[in-house]
Order: sequence, then C-alpha cells, then structure tokens
Amino acid sequence: MMIQSVTKAGKKLFVILILGTTLLQSGCNKSTKETQQKAEKTDGVEEKKKTKSGDWEEARTTPYGKYPETVTYTLAQMSGANNSNLPKGQTYENNEYTRYLKKMLNIQNENTYMESEDRYDEFVNVIVKDRMLPDVMVISDKEMLDEMVENDLVEDLTEVYESCTTDRIKAMYASYGTELLDSVKYDGKLMAMPETVIDHGPCLLWLRKDWMDKLGLEEPQTLEEAFDIIEAFQKNRMGAAPGEDSIGLVCDTSLVGTTSSSYSVDPIFQKFGANPQRWQKGENGEVVYGSLTEETKNALEYLNQLYERGILDENFALRAQNNLRDLVVSGKCGAFFGLWWTPNNPLMDEYEEDPDSDWEPYYFPAEIQKTAETYSTFRDNKYVVVRKGYEHPEIVMKILSVLFDYTRYEAKDADEMNSYFALNVDPTARPLVINVDYNEATYRVTEHIQKVIAGDMEEEKLSAIEKSYYQACRNYIEGQNVTVEDWAAYKSRISAVGLLVKSDYRTPEKIYLQTSNLEIPQTLGTLEKNTFIQIIMGKRPISYFDEFVSKWYEQGGNQLVKAIREDSR
Repeated sequence: MMIQSVTKAGKKLFVILILGTTLLQSGCNKSTKETQQKAEKTDGVEEKKKTKSGDWEEARTTPYGKYPETVTYTLAQMSGANNSNLPKGQTYENNEYTRYLKKMLNIQNENTYMESEDRYDEFVNVIVKDRMLPDVMVISDKEMLDEMVENDLVEDLTEVYESCTTDRIKAMYASYGTELLDSVKYDGKLMAMPETVIDHGPCLLWLRKDWMDKLGLEEPQTLEEAFDIIEAFQKNRMGAAPGEDSIGLVCDTSLVGTTSSSYSVDPIFQKFGANPQRWQKGENGEVVYGSLTEETKNALEYLNQLYERGILDENFALRAQNNLRDLVVSGKCGAFFGLWWTPNNPLMDEYEEDPDSDWEPYYFPAEIQKTAETYSTFRDNKYVVVRKGYEHPEIVMKILSVLFDYTRYEAKDADEMNSYFALNVDPTARPLVINVDYNEATYRVTEHIQKVIAGDMEEEKLSAIEKSYYQACRNYIEGQNVTVEDWAAYKSRISAVGLLVKSDYRTPEKIYLQTSNLEIPQTLGTLEKNTFIQIIMGKRPISYFDEFVSKWYEQGGNQLVKAIREDSR
C-alpha cells in the first residue's frame, strides 16, 4: 500500500513537474519571442533612422541627392514682364522649373519677396539695409556683394561648391578662366555664385529685307552700302504714314551697348577702332579712357555725316529706350543695330503683328579695325548669395547642377521644361535668375543644329536645349504649323548666329581689373553724353572734342585715371 501510494504520489509529482516544466518552457519561449520581436522592431527603427540619416547626408553632399523631406527655402524673386512669358496658369512658385526641382530634389521655393526686374536692385538695397534677408537671393551689383561679405551677411559656399556641383558645371565656370570665380572669393572663401555671362558676339545690322525687295535693292556687302539702303528707305518713306516723317537708323542716346541691349552704334565706332565708354590699354601700356581717343573723335565725325544725310534718326536724342522698341514693333523703322537674340525681342512682336515683315541680319567683319585691348570687371554681373546661417547652403549648387547640367544633357523627362527655350519664356521664370553655361555656348548650339540640318550629326546627340531649338528651326524650314517662336528661333540661331559662325567670329580676350568699379562718375558721364550728342547733331563742331577732353580731365578725370592705373599695376 505504501509503495503503491508512493508510486501514485510519484506519478502525480512527475506529472506536476512535467507540466511545470512545460509551462516554464512555454513562458520562456513566449518571453524570448517577445524579446526577439521587440529587438527586431528596435533594429527596424534604428535601420530606418540610419537610412533616413544616410539620405539626408547624401542630399547634403551630392549634386542630385534627394532630400527625404521637402526643404522649403525662402527666395527674393526678380519678376519679368508679362509674367516672364510663362504659359497660362503657371506662376513663379509653380512652373516647369519648380516642379522639376521638387520631383528631383524635393525642394520648393517660397517667394517671400518679389519685385519687377527694373526695380529689383533698389528693393535689394532696402532688405539688405534692414537685415531682412531671405534664405537665397540674387543680387546684381558687385559692390553690394562686397558690402554683404563685409557685414557677415552671407554664407561661405566653398565646401558645398566642391561637393554639390557637377563636373560639367565646374567645367563651365572654368571656360571663363580663373577670374570669374576668383571675383567672388574673399580671403580664399567662395561667398557667392556668379552668373556666367556668355559671349553674345558683336552687334549686327538688322534690315527690313522685304522693303529692300520692294525697292529692288541688292543685299549690302559693306557698311557703306547698308547706309545707302537706309537712305533709300528714307527717300521712299518706307514705314511712314501720310503726314509722318520717315525714320532712319534708330539708336539709343547712350550710343554704346551692353551685353543685354540693342540700338547702339557700336559697329560704327568699331569701324574706326574706337572703344568709347570702355577702359583700354594705351600705346604705352597705361590705362586710358576710350572715349577720349582720336579714334572716337573720328567716329563721331562720321556719325555727324550720317546724321546730315538723314540716315541716322533725326530725333534720336529725344527717344527713350521703350520708344525705340515701339518704332520697330509698329513697323515704322527698318534698320537698327542689335545682338543675335534680337528676333526674340523686339522682332518677334512685330512678326506676330505683320507676318510679311522680313528682317535679315548683316555683319561686316572686314570693316572692323583692330582695337586696343579693353579692360573689364565683374561689377554688373548677377550673383546668387545664401543667407548667413541658413542650414542648407548646398541647395544653390544643387539647383544649378539640375537646371544647367542634368536637364540639358542627361534627363529624359525634362521636355516640358526645355520647351521653355523655344517658347521664349524669360529667364526670370527660374528660381535663380542667372545662367550658367560655357563661354562660347551660343556658337556651339548653332554649329550642332546646323550639322543635324545638314545630315552630318544625329539629332539624338543634341543636348536638350539644342534639341528644343532644332525642332523649332525644323518647323520653320519645313513650314509645318510655324509659330512666331519658330520664326524667332530660326532667325536668331540660324540667320544671326550662323552669320557669326560663318565669319569665324572668335570671342575676344579680356583683361580683368581687380577693382570692382570702373564706372564713370555721373558728372563726367553727363558731360560726355551731351558732348557726343551735340557733335553728332551738328550743334558743336568736331573741334569741340578737344575742349571736351580737357574739361573731362579737369572735372575729376585726372584723379579717376590715376586711381585706375594704380589698380591695374
């Protein structure tokens, strides 16, 4: 009985032990599983954090790295006329540029400041003075950049330039020599990104070819023959309504153009080897002011002869810049000097009103006398700056890399954005209102388009911007649904730039001075402008030029020349 009881008790104990062990094991397994799941969850979170951290690091240190969360940056936007010619419904914060940047980089501009192009610089002066800077902005004055750096208002961009610009962007800047980037370095630090002002070439003479055909006139081979044609326009009252005076060669009262202006008489000065309103190297190697030379005097005498013949617009001294444009667009003027892009502005507007108007560019390189070397500065360049302390200074480099490298040379999904070129959308539509390209990009584009048209190159090898212009030019050549933009693309890229390519035009070498200011004081500028206009109109004899030179030196010119000569040494 005892043994049986023990045995039963043992079995019961055994069962209890087995059951306890099972429960214990089950509890341990459950605990282990929960621990394992918790560990896996923790590892997943850490991995996500690590991945997210890696994404941020890649975005901050590479040209095309995409931010894991949207980065919104505040911007001072320079707005253009007619909403920068953007397609209907698009804005400065929502257009093909901004949408592509959002898709590729996950960034979005917030335009906290906006001002028209003609008042933008004045506006910048105010916000800089008040220390109310956005994260990113464009400025148009080297002296303003000097001031901002001196007051520690802008971020050092040295490191982000190295890490977040592509090799091609660096090569574009290098095509201008070392001077361009050096101009924005202070104590060796890169404090802004300068615009690359590509060479626009010389001014061309634009003539109404349809008027020439109507009068049975041959195309000019020399500048003098071209002036004979303008004289014929005058005598036959081309473009003049009954009771109106006909209008000759229109020109701006400044007489000398810039890289972004038309209506100068630069080719006439070049005919005599003159460099008015520019500093040049004299025969003895010293810096001299080009407006004071004998070559400029000879050019003014010739301009007076053109005025007396009625070739030069008799009312040029009374006309404002916008009035000159109106004369062209309204079809009252048949001749003016302008750069290669003139078909885009103002001729496109005239062609839209009168598709029968036919403008052709003419270039007479054989008549251009070799001039003395001229000096330049980067004073009037545009510069992109980043507010001191902004956490994403690299954003500027990434925007430049995407807009001026990737979308033009690699992207397969940027056709809508690249169509802006042919649609004549103004550069002010971009978040950063600057351009970055190779120094001779204008001529490269045309050479490549011409090769494809001639069958010597495949269309697939064109860059995005080249393809956009090629398609517009092809539409014009084939006459298929030709738009005014197609006409402008052909006239500018093939007719105008093609003329320069055919003439083997080469970008002239420039000498850069360290000073940011070669500007002539207003008093001297006014003296010069009034004197030149008076001589051209015959109000003063050409002999008065020598008296003008003396007055120029007496009224502050001596000190100015001395300062610039010291700076050039």
